[in-house]
This record gives sequence, C-alpha cells and structure tokens, in this order.
Amino acid sequence: MIFRYLQGSKRVVLARAGVLVAIIALVDWRVDLNIAFGFLYLFPLLLVGTVLSRWQILLVALSCTLLSDLFDPFPFTLATALPQDILVFTSLAGTGLFAYEVTKSRRREAENLRCVEREAAARREAEEQLEFLIDSSPAAILTMSANGHILLANAAAHRLFGVPGAELLGKNISRYIPALGCVPSIEQTPQTFRTEMQCRGEREHGDVFLANVFFSTYRTASGPRLAALVVDASEELREREESNLEQLLAGSRILVGAVSHEVRNVCGAISVIHENLIRGGTLTGNKDFEALGALVETLNKIACLELKQSTSNPELGGVDLAETLDDLRIVLEPYCEEAEITVHWEIPAEIPPVLADRHRLLQVLLNLTKNSERALENAEIRILDFKVALGEGTVSIRVTDTGPGIASAEKLFQPFQKGADSTGLGLYLSRAFVRSFRGDLRYDPALPGCSFVIDLAVAGSHEADRVRLGKHATHPAVVAR
Repeated sequence: MIFRYLQGSKRVVLARAGVLVAIIALVDWRVDLNIAFGFLYLFPLLLVGTVLSRWQILLVALSCTLLSDLFDPFPFTLATALPQDILVFTSLAGTGLFAYEVTKSRRREAENLRCVEREAAARREAEEQLEFLIDSSPAAILTMSANGHILLANAAAHRLFGVPGAELLGKNISRYIPALGCVPSIEQTPQTFRTEMQCRGEREHGDVFLANVFFSTYRTASGPRLAALVVDASEELREREESNLEQLLAGSRILVGAVSHEVRNVCGAISVIHENLIRGGTLTGNKDFEALGALVETLNKIACLELKQSTSNPELGGVDLAETLDDLRIVLEPYCEEAEITVHWEIPAEIPPVLADRHRLLQVLLNLTKNSERALENAEIRILDFKVALGEGTVSIRVTDTGPGIASAEKLFQPFQKGADSTGLGLYLSRAFVRSFRGDLRYDPALPGCSFVIDLAVAGSHEADRVRLGKHATHPAVVAR
C-alpha cells in the first residue's frame, strides 16, 4: 500500500511530503511529552527521495533536522544536541538517498522492460510479416540443413516441385536441384556463399525445368544452414530462344536478299553479253550457247524471288526509346568501364514513342557501340557519346566516338567488304534493320572521330502514318545500294 503513495507526479508527491512534514512538526510542537518525534520525518524523506535530486534531498533532510531540533522537548546542550543532530541528519539523508536509488533502479528496470516489450512486439511483427512474405511469395523459398535436407519450404516451392501439401519437408534438395546439393556448408569450408546460379531442376513427376537459384550459407545455433530462392526460368528461356530465332531469320532474309541482289546484277551483265552475242550471229544455232542463256535466265528468276516478311513478326508499334536506351546502358556500361571508356549520355527528359522494333533497334545500337569499342582500343582519349535529338515527327540517336574515324566512307554500308571484321555485314545489316521499320542509319563525316545517326519516325506522327500506308516501302534486300 505504501508504494501507492510513493507513485504519482512530482507535484503530487511533493505536496504529500509537505503535508507530512507540517503534520509531524505540529505534533512535535503541540504534544507535550518527553518523546522526540524527529524519526517520523523518515516518511516524507521517502517521498521526496522518489522525485528530487541528491542535493535537494540533502536540503530537505537538513530542514527536517532543524525542525526536529527546534521542537525537541529535551533541554538543548551542545554536547548532546550536536551528535543527535548529526545522527538525525544522517538517518534522514540516508533514507532519502536510499529511496532515490531504489526509485532510479526501479525506473531503469521499468524502462528496460518496456524496451524489451517493444523489441519483442517489433520482433513478433517482423516475424509475422516475414512469414506472410514467404508464404505469399511467388518464388520458391527453402531452408536446408548442412546435409541438404529441407527444413522449410513455402507454398510456391511445393507448387514448383510438384509436391502436394507439406511433404517437401525432410526430403533432400538434391532430388529436385542437384546443384544445390553440391554447395559446401560452412563446416566444410570457411567460405560463405551469397551468389546465384542457373541450373537444371526436376519436379516430383520427372519434368525438367531451368531454374534461377539465389542462395546463401550461414550458421545458426542449431548448425549450418543453406537458404535458397528458386525461380522457374523455363518461360524466359523459351522467349529468349524464340526471339533469337526470329532475329536469326530476319537477318538471314536480309543476307539472302543481299546475295540475290548481287546475283541479279551479275545475271544482268551476263544477259547483256548474251544478247550481244546473239545479235552478232556467230553463235546462232549453238545448243550449248542457247542452254547457257536458259541457265542465266533461270538463275535471274531465282534471284528475283521476293523474300516476304514472316507473318509471325509483330506489327511495328510505338517503342519507348528511353527504356531501350536504359537496356543499352545496362549491357554497355560494364564493358566500357572495363575498357576505360567514358560514356556520355545526353537524353531529353521526355521522348515520344518511336516506330521501331525494340530488339532490332537494340541490336543496331549494340553493333555501333561494339565498332566504337574496337576503334577506341588504341585511342588516347576514349569517349563514347550518345545524344538524342527531337525533330519534327522524327527522333535522332547520334552515336559518336573519339576514335581515328573512317578513311573511306563510300562503301561503308556495302556487304562483304575487304578488310572488314568477320563478313563485313555489321553496318549493312544494321541499316537494313533500321530501314525495315522505315528509319535510316547514316554516317556523319562532319564531326571528328566517327559519328552515326539513327533517324526514327515518331509513332502516331504524319511520317508514321505514311509508313503504315506503305508509301515508303522498300525491300530490305536493296536498301543498301
């Protein structure tokens, strides 16, 4: 019950202590008995010890000692009063300081208890959120022991591996992802793993899939653990391979078209010579000569066959050029940093969508940058600039490097050039790609170094409408001539 009076605000506690001091002093003054009531001042000192500081407690103890001495019923003598006052002051001060320390310790323990409760509540909330995140995650999340036995698996893991219910627990991960079963634990090697890999996975019924695995090893009080996040990348693989096939077919059509165009030129020249020989009459009636003419005519017809665009190709639409350039930066900047090439980007804050195919445009940009990287290998100043300019119904992408430049630009976009890397088809196919969605790729000799410009029509503009109506249609096999 006494603790109830020791609690409360500072003002209330001091008021209670003041009332007690007044009552004790009044009793000591009015009661005429040979009894010293100074010991009763211990109670108000207990109260003030809970709210005042140390020096304030000493002042209150000194005041109570003076009151006790003032109303003492015994006659005052220095020999007896001084030791008595010292004893009273010491007792009162000790009581007040004891109450101060007990209260301070009690408050510290209460604060520590509140901190522990807050931390426990925060930990419970974090655990609940983490448990909800794991259970609702579309990616498979697993925890394994050092020998590969599965200790924890969310619902997505059961769906991924085709295991019903909670039957995945206790099974070995090597059954489903053999590569994870080969990861050494912390007990086997001091190295910890926090990495990713792409490997083969297998479901319960035997189906194989491509898995992207993000895993890490760590140590707990129960032993070493392996945590892994597994994502099925089979669809991504299919889409990537289908896209690569489409790009291969598109490039093959352009390449075959280029060869057909060259064959048509040769056949045209042979036909002229054949007709001249016929008019001369020297080989008239020669069966071999007539057969040669028939062969040339047949070859010319084969070369003139038009290579139609595949019906599986998507119709050109508006492409977000900013996202395409972001993809280029992701691919390009690590290589440029390794090659010590400084890359400058000058891109407007807002770029309208352009009429293009995103993957082919990205291939064109990568081809230009690869050429620039080779040109900058021996350059003293290695700078690669990308600049996007907005025109009336068009968007231009300028790619400029500080390399030695191009000595002869007359046959720059012609295929099968002598001295070119590989087949010499890079720029030819790049311009053919750009022109396949009715843009243009051109070389600008006005700037120092080497500068190429890609002109693209803004989607929805008058230029794009003309493209959609086919007024600029040009077969990709002859655009480079």
